[in-house]
Amino acid sequence: MNLFADALSWITDGSHWGGPGGIDHRIVQHLLVTFAAVAVAAVLALPLGILIGHTGRGRLVVVALAGAVRAVPTLGLLTLLGLALGIGLQAPLLALVALAFPSLLAGAYAGVESADRGAVDAARAVGMSEWQLVTRVEVPLGAEVILGGIRAATLQVVATATLAAYISDTGLGRYLFSGLKSRQYDEMLAGALLVAVLALVLDLTLAALQRASRPTTGKVLS
Repeated sequence: MNLFADALSWITDGSHWGGPGGIDHRIVQHLLVTFAAVAVAAVLALPLGILIGHTGRGRLVVVALAGAVRAVPTLGLLTLLGLALGIGLQAPLLALVALAFPSLLAGAYAGVESADRGAVDAARAVGMSEWQLVTRVEVPLGAEVILGGIRAATLQVVATATLAAYISDTGLGRYLFSGLKSRQYDEMLAGALLVAVLALVLDLTLAALQRASRPTTGKVLS
């Protein structure tokens, strides 16, 4: 209990705010790394997942590949990339992109597959093109599931982004590594609490977006 109180005291200490090593600066760094990794992974995974969900082709191969990527330990991958690419953000970003990819891919194809088949058939019957089917029917109807994949990927990345500090002076993970090195366990716990709060805020925000994305079939086809 004393350690928890010490961690809270560390966070509320004004000397730990402001400047390049301050909590506010570290939070911004952590968010930027998280959003960058999820955005890059989304650019790669979402179109592929939507295509698989729409056509039903290549699902087994891509799902197996995504599963293999998921099985790779992030810290091990980060170490290998760090040895290959050197100190900096490039290696952590690539490792986090690999971490986010499977959840985004699964959410995309599951979302499109979950679209009401009656609505899809009705849209096709009125002469919609395949592109219109995807963009105006399948994606809107599957938006909740797609956002679920984005939500899962974001939470995985924001928690694991602490490892970016393993080979770069970036993010909230710096407090964990510096606290461990100097045996300042209040600093370590403070860093962990900050990451937990950040993850909770992101989760609540994305959960609200997910609930708001539930369209009705009538609205989609109108």
